[in-house]
Amino acid sequence: MRQPLVVALCALALAGAGAAPAVAAGPSPTGADTTTGPGPTTVADVVDGVVGPAARTLSGLTAPKAAAVSFAGTVSLSNCSGSVVRMPGSQADDPALVLTNGHCLESGFPAPGQILVDRASSRSFGLLNSSGSRVATLRANRLVYATMTDTDAAVYRLGTTYAQIKSAYGIDALTLSDTRPAAGTAISVVSGYWKRIYNCSVDGFVYRMKEGDWTWKDSVRYTPACDTIGGTSGSPVVDGATGKVVAVNNTGNEDGGRCTLNNPCEVDQNGTVTVRRGINYAQQTYWFPACFGADNRLDLNASGCVLPRP
Repeated sequence: MRQPLVVALCALALAGAGAAPAVAAGPSPTGADTTTGPGPTTVADVVDGVVGPAARTLSGLTAPKAAAVSFAGTVSLSNCSGSVVRMPGSQADDPALVLTNGHCLESGFPAPGQILVDRASSRSFGLLNSSGSRVATLRANRLVYATMTDTDAAVYRLGTTYAQIKSAYGIDALTLSDTRPAAGTAISVVSGYWKRIYNCSVDGFVYRMKEGDWTWKDSVRYTPACDTIGGTSGSPVVDGATGKVVAVNNTGNEDGGRCTLNNPCEVDQNGTVTVRRGINYAQQTYWFPACFGADNRLDLNASGCVLPRP
């Protein structure tokens, strides 16, 4: 997982990138495979978070930003990144939602098979404007859904509506696409924690990705240019053409390990394992719109909803 680490701070200092947030969260899941590739990882974990050569880190942090993609609507968490999101059918007076990774929960990593639904929460989020400046602190009143089974995602409900956020700060939520992205799609990984944007393309998809005790389905693999670091976990992956969120950034293989924490591996339909050192990944988000109805209420029994159930 790509959560911020003290090691990351050292790397940033060496690279001359300036000061960085101090504390990280818990460890992060990743899986590995049998291929060796150049470059670091993109997991959003506490332990594997920001580890990596200073040169690689600097390269990722200074990647040029896509003109059409900004920080507006993204948020910073204490240990990760995230974004204020709306479903295609969400209304202005609906309570706003925040999307991040399941491994970014304040309570720690959900166990394999664990699904958390409708839990009390007072988690705070720093709302960013288009230039990356923090303009407000938003607060959750519920954890709507979270898991690290099949996917790595968490959705919080805020005590404010989309209309209230727009009126007070002039910021719109990012819309979740209800369509699976295609290979070759130009994307931007937008980190509210680091206030950095990574640009690359969807390289392909992973039938099953394993990291430690966790397994994820149909993960998105980036091309090497998205060299994400700790703290980028939970960042929205934005389609450069539509501006919609098509995935949530969550991990990367840091040092070539095979299916271990911070070293996820790819497993195909035949059980063949492939390790791609330095390659980073995200989890699909097109699953979510079918599971949310009127007033942004979660309904895991809704037609078309394939999210794991408790």
